Amino acid sequence: MKFAALLLAVVAAPAFAQAPAPAPAAPATKFTLDTPVETIAADPAGKAVLNADIPGLLVHPMYESFKSMGLLELQGMSEGKLTDAMLAKTKTDLAAIK
Repeated sequence: MKFAALLLAVVAAPAFAQAPAPAPAAPATKFTLDTPVETIAADPAGKAVLNADIPGLLVHPMYESFKSMGLLELQGMSEGKLTDAMLAKTKTDLAAIK
């Protein structure tokens, strides 16, 4: 009987007596330098950033081979063509996309 009374008390308690739901977490950056290039390119704003900051990337003859890689991974294979400065600018511009 004691359990039933406790259960009834909890169920019948006013809403203000219950703990509030946690606030939703702040949204993370939509894209990072680890996001696959094809995922970024699928978003119009992301595609605009890639075209502006890394011209020719999306029309590169090897695009199909590297589209599933993130830009940081791709930098290591770019023989210096993806510079730290290019990626820093791209990172900033991608972070601005909401």
